[in-house]
Amino acid sequence: MSSVQSPVAPPSNSAPHSVAEDTVQLTGVRKCYDEFVAVADLTLTIHPGGIYGLLGPNGAGKTSTIRMLMGITIPDAGQITVFGEPLGRAHMDQFGYLPEERGLYKKMKVLDHLVFLGQLKGLSSTEATKRANSWCERFEFSSWVGKKIEELSKGMQQKVQFIGAILHDPRLIIMDEPFTGLDPANAVALKDVLLEMAKSGKTILLSTHRMDQVERLCQSICLINHGRAVLEGDLNQIKAGYGRQNIQIKYDGDARFLQEKRLVQSFNDYGNYVEVRLAPGADSQELLRLASSHARLDRFEVMEPSLEEIFIDVVGKSNA
Repeated sequence: MSSVQSPVAPPSNSAPHSVAEDTVQLTGVRKCYDEFVAVADLTLTIHPGGIYGLLGPNGAGKTSTIRMLMGITIPDAGQITVFGEPLGRAHMDQFGYLPEERGLYKKMKVLDHLVFLGQLKGLSSTEATKRANSWCERFEFSSWVGKKIEELSKGMQQKVQFIGAILHDPRLIIMDEPFTGLDPANAVALKDVLLEMAKSGKTILLSTHRMDQVERLCQSICLINHGRAVLEGDLNQIKAGYGRQNIQIKYDGDARFLQEKRLVQSFNDYGNYVEVRLAPGADSQELLRLASSHARLDRFEVMEPSLEEIFIDVVGKSNA
C-alpha cells in the first residue's frame, strides 16, 4: 500500500503563524471529577511539527487531558494555549481528532459520511468529495465508498475515521490509539501518512499504549501517571540519560552466564534472544568473555534501554 502516491495536500486555510510558536502549551492544568483528581497540575509543551507521544497507564489522565485540549471539558485550573493563543472555539476547525472509540454513523455510506465530516470543518461539498475520494484511493478502498459503515470491517472503519480526522488539512492532529483494528499492511500505510504529515510541518499528538510505536515515531514524549507528568522531553535525550546498560544477546548453548549476579542485574528471555541489564559498575566486555566461554554467540549488542523498560521503571517509582 505504501507505494500508492498521497493525495496532493490542498492549500491550508489557516492563518499564518510564527514558526517559533509552540503548538500546544499546558501550564498547571488540573481537572477533578467530584473527589477524583484526573489531571493534577499538568505542564507540557508541544513544539511545531513532528510527532509527540502522550503516554501513561490506564487511568493516568491521558483521555482527560485530550478532552480538555479539544475543548470538550474545561480545566478547573491552569491554562491551555494553542498556536500561541488561549484555547478557544475558533481553534477547533484547525484540529483533527481521531478518538479511541469510533464515532461513526453506521447507516451512512462511506463517502457521504466523509463529506459530512468535511463540511462540519468548513469544506464545501465539492471539495470534501474530492479530498475524500483521493484519500480512499490512497488507502485502497475506493470500491467501498458506496457501502454503509456497518458493512465495513473494524479496520476499514478505522481508516474512515482516520480520513475524517485529516480531511480538512488541520494544523494539529490528535490521534488516540490510531492503529487499533488495523492489520500490519494498513498499519504501515497509516504510519507512512503520519510521517509525511509530520515532515510537512503538521503537529501530531499520539496517545497510545504501544511503546514500540512511540519509540519508532515520536520525537518527544510526556509520560503521565496519576494525572502528573513524571517524564517529559526529547525522547533521544531521555534514553541517553539512562545510559547504555542493556545488552541484547542471541546465543546457543549454556546460559549459566545469566546467573552471574556480579555482572547481570536482571534479564528478559524472549526465546530467540535475551535482553540483559548490567549490574551497577559491571563491564560489558567481561560479560562478553564469560558468555562466549559457555555459549556460541550470534549477537552481543550494547543498547540503550527500550522505552518500555523506561516506562515500567518510571511508573513503578512514581507508584512507590
